[in-house]
Amino acid sequence: MKRSKRYRGLLTKVPAQPVDLPQAIEILKGFGGTKFDQTIEIHMNLGVDPKQADQIVRGSIVLPHGIGKTQRVVVFAKDAAADAARAAGADEVGQEDLAKKISGGWLDFDVCIASPDMMGVVGPLGRVLGPRSLMPSPRAGTVTPDVAKAVQEYKAGKVEFRNDNGGNVHAVLGRLSFSPEQIQDNVSAFLKYVESLKPSACKGNYVKNISLAATMSPGVLLAA
Repeated sequence: MKRSKRYRGLLTKVPAQPVDLPQAIEILKGFGGTKFDQTIEIHMNLGVDPKQADQIVRGSIVLPHGIGKTQRVVVFAKDAAADAARAAGADEVGQEDLAKKISGGWLDFDVCIASPDMMGVVGPLGRVLGPRSLMPSPRAGTVTPDVAKAVQEYKAGKVEFRNDNGGNVHAVLGRLSFSPEQIQDNVSAFLKYVESLKPSACKGNYVKNISLAATMSPGVLLAA
């Protein structure tokens, strides 16, 4: 892949060896200067076997300072649960009508939440929502009787993650405009949570490497 002159210049400022979190944040903050507020991303390579069901690492966490973006949330619910979801700030609430809209190609949202009694309606949407990581899941907390609480959490900056086929975990943890303290709080909370999810079947080194990057910057290796 051909890199821009700016990107190649930034590469010269990245240490070859892993650095501690405060230093990594300082380096990233120096990669600003773009016309938009870049997102900060974390990339982790874990020592798990992704082919084994008992070594899948996935979860969701409400970050201390959010992600700097208001997520668009849709909810499948009816009656009182639907009213509660609207009151909590859901962008759209529906049942069969919402399912028809989504199956027709409308995907202008970031999170899809459903009450358990609506999974009969949501299930057939798996072909559309699954490949985009939008399918509601009990494990991720997006299939829940308390849809209002879930809406509030995602509006507050909750993020979901799951390791890919290479054992890698990726997540957005904020914006480059965040203060160093806010970035450190978010990264530390995420790392602590991922550490708590270590599968008992995982032997040896659990976290192999960690890097932080901004949208238009190279990654900075973080000391594990």
